Amino acid sequence: MIRQFSDCEEFCDRHIGIDACAQESMLAALGFTDLEDFVASVIPNQILNQNSSSNLLSKGSNELQALEQLNEIARKNIVNRSLIGLGYFGTLMPPAIKRNILENPAWYSSYTPYQAEISQGRLEALFNFQTLISELTGLPISNASLLDEATAAAEAMSLSLLVHKASHARKFFVDQAVFPQTIEVLRTRAEPLNIVLEQIDPRNCEIDEKVFGLLIQLPGSDGRLWDPSLAIEKAHRVGALATVAIDPLAQVLLKPVGELGADIAIGSSQRFGVPMGFGGPHAAFFATKETFKRQVPGRLVGQSVDQDGQIALRLALQTREQHIRRDKATSNICTAQVLLAIIASFYAIYHGPEGLEAIAKRIACFRKRLEDVLRILGYPLEPISGFDTISVNCEEATEIHKLAALKGFNFRILPLGASIEKATGFAISLDELSNEEEINSLSEIFAKVKGEVYKTPSTCDLNIEDCLSELPLRQTPWLNQKVFHSFRSETELIRYIQLLASKDFSLVHGMIPLGSCTMKLNATAELIPVSWKEFSSIHPLAPIEQSQGYEQLIKELESWLSELTGFNGASLQPNAGSQGEYAGLLVIREWHKSRGHQNRNVCLIPTSAHGTNPASAVMSGFRVVSIICDEQGNIDLRDLVQKVEVHSSELAALMITYPSTHGVFEPKIREICELVHDHGGQVYLDGANLNAQVGLCKPGEYGADVCHLNLHKTFCIPHGGGGPGVGPIAVAKHLLPYLPGHPFRKCGGVNSIGAVSAAPFGSASILPISWMYIRMMGLNGLRKASSVAILSANYLASRLDPYYPILFRGPNGNVAHECILDLRPIKTKTGIEVDDIAKRLMDYGFHAPTVSWPVAGTLMVEPTESESLAELDRFCDAMISIRKEIEAIESGDSDLNNNVLRLSPHTLQTVTSEDWDRPYSRQQAAFPLKGQIKNKFWPAVSRIDNAFGDRNLVCSCPSMEDFAEN
Repeated sequence: MIRQFSDCEEFCDRHIGIDACAQESMLAALGFTDLEDFVASVIPNQILNQNSSSNLLSKGSNELQALEQLNEIARKNIVNRSLIGLGYFGTLMPPAIKRNILENPAWYSSYTPYQAEISQGRLEALFNFQTLISELTGLPISNASLLDEATAAAEAMSLSLLVHKASHARKFFVDQAVFPQTIEVLRTRAEPLNIVLEQIDPRNCEIDEKVFGLLIQLPGSDGRLWDPSLAIEKAHRVGALATVAIDPLAQVLLKPVGELGADIAIGSSQRFGVPMGFGGPHAAFFATKETFKRQVPGRLVGQSVDQDGQIALRLALQTREQHIRRDKATSNICTAQVLLAIIASFYAIYHGPEGLEAIAKRIACFRKRLEDVLRILGYPLEPISGFDTISVNCEEATEIHKLAALKGFNFRILPLGASIEKATGFAISLDELSNEEEINSLSEIFAKVKGEVYKTPSTCDLNIEDCLSELPLRQTPWLNQKVFHSFRSETELIRYIQLLASKDFSLVHGMIPLGSCTMKLNATAELIPVSWKEFSSIHPLAPIEQSQGYEQLIKELESWLSELTGFNGASLQPNAGSQGEYAGLLVIREWHKSRGHQNRNVCLIPTSAHGTNPASAVMSGFRVVSIICDEQGNIDLRDLVQKVEVHSSELAALMITYPSTHGVFEPKIREICELVHDHGGQVYLDGANLNAQVGLCKPGEYGADVCHLNLHKTFCIPHGGGGPGVGPIAVAKHLLPYLPGHPFRKCGGVNSIGAVSAAPFGSASILPISWMYIRMMGLNGLRKASSVAILSANYLASRLDPYYPILFRGPNGNVAHECILDLRPIKTKTGIEVDDIAKRLMDYGFHAPTVSWPVAGTLMVEPTESESLAELDRFCDAMISIRKEIEAIESGDSDLNNNVLRLSPHTLQTVTSEDWDRPYSRQQAAFPLKGQIKNKFWPAVSRIDNAFGDRNLVCSCPSMEDFAEN
């Protein structure tokens, strides 16, 4: 009998790379025969759950069963044509981009490009994105994307305050036409920083010296477009910075805001081929003047050279600045929306400037044509210039909305938040999907309400000057760079996509053993639903009856995450781990305020903490006090006791990562939590290392009050080269009333901290990935995954310890799900740096572990549960082989400077060059492991000169004026 797919083993056995035979072998190497007994020796008994049971989580399932169940949920979403706008629009992702990037694991399973020599593909794609944004905005510095438009606006506000420096200037003027979700995120961000937000009409307001910044939206929420030059000039007179939130398609036609005087331009690239997805993920952009390049939040891709003199790309200037500056960091953002930015960049490459202009002109002309119809029919339209949006207040509003719904359209209800029955107007925003048929259908609706019969015009002769009258238009050619003109045929486009993919190391090539980053399997079955139209095509303001599938998915996922962590509720709104930290700390702050304890503003943070922790604490209005760690890597209890006593009356919270960033389960975690509670504080648990806990222990049960979870780590949403991510928070019962809320949707607590992301549920369209993972694994599977992750880390530690001492261990000599290799003695003896070993690993076919964090001169290794024993052994063999290469330097057999480590990585060009003057063989350089010649991943460039790139910053493609003329 042929075995049917539906009869297969549970998905758990496909997710976990260690089979029963390998597990037995690994346990034997560690002196154990039973996995549960082994785990009990690692996790403190007082927090270990001895069995896995749940009222919510059934046993796991196979892929087909889970997909069928999720499809039933998805069908509860009704896909109507949403013309609601407010930053979310219909668009078309070219199939070549969808298939070859969005659905390609070579693109979505790669890590943040810290190891630039094996990340040249996505760095080039991001370089193209930065070029696109710089050309759009007319500003020379653009970053590699931010989380969403609203948080980009908040970052612009923070930068404006930072560079202004005048203590008396605490006002930030906000255009009253700014999108409501942006205003809410600004309010949340401003309050802890004592910033006063004031909504104004920037066309006729006065700006005094108490104002440090101005934010203008073009087009505004009502669709209005106008020349902001005079308003910007007024801001500059008092030393305030001017930020303009722009629509990228409108900016295709309009004079760049940088040429109009803007200091900062922000916006969302969602219109460039990325689905609405119930609000995200979408790549925001942030561009500014050269003057502020060192204050730009997030990532910046810069051009440098490698040791062979070839051009090479890398992350520049402020890369991971949180780890260096900590509570002095200018932002807590440590990630981006890389995969979405890459899609947007390829959308621009696919269409080119001519194609983008044609799309934008078509939208503007359709709007003008529909506006003319409305005027002829007698609707009261304000005489304003616009791009895609028409806003009308009229007594027929309720009837119009009802008729539109019958025809399958969603219009924006005016005022926002009102019911159809109480509507006083409507707004519609046209987009790339609008066509002749749609315009005629809309015109028929408006005519029918007026009792008229709409007659389709035989011709429509409109030019762009008619559609964008009295506005400064783009006059000079743009996007002249060769990359935006060279790939018009699909053949050439796909070849370019694959060329870039071939320069990137991802999980399709081998293990990415990054400590604290949990690079594990992103199963195909988990990714499939992301492309379903029932998830991808829903507007975040769609009527609630049209998003019942999302409502169910979100409710179930929140319940599962709460159950797994031992908390009483959760919010999925934070769209990155840093946002989860920020939201969790704000919830704690609001709880203290509700009890009249505004004085509680001290946040205790171990010196080992991830750099975003102190950065987030400062953003949340806290004062950071550091706690030292002892020789075992645990919190120094004596120091903690002293600090909580000194700051008892003002203690707000302790931020702690568990297991610790040193890779151990601190045995006194309950005691630590009780101590903080006894002094009136709350315990915030950073969930970066939750992959060692799921199914085994629950933070909410051993004393934590709030925990953020990285769905892009523990719960299998892909890293996508540095984003997207989701960082929800789970909280104890007393904190439920303060969970993040939103102006678009009823969510969060009754005393909400406000919105922390642009969309109500953050990056909602990728939540099906984690739903699928949990559903397929079930509680037993999740418990096994955590157990095997711990087993794999201890197996690696056992094999590598004789060559690289393990820096920290728990009471029984074990590590958690990651271990730290101490390379500092090697540097003392030979001068070989940790970076030399990281680069040499590329020659062996591996991405390096986490370098020099949380301890300088170390490697932090996390194998995860998804890797096989063969892959674990391959990594160990590589590290042991590298140790022998180091021994040759120690013994004098290899030169201290001219050796295989110092000159790594080795490119194909290097090892095949006619000249070879190195004191080791080409074979040793390129194929150091047995059998590697059959499956070799080549670094795209040699070792990059980081300092050169920072001294000579280039962050966009050079102009190709000569190409434009040919």
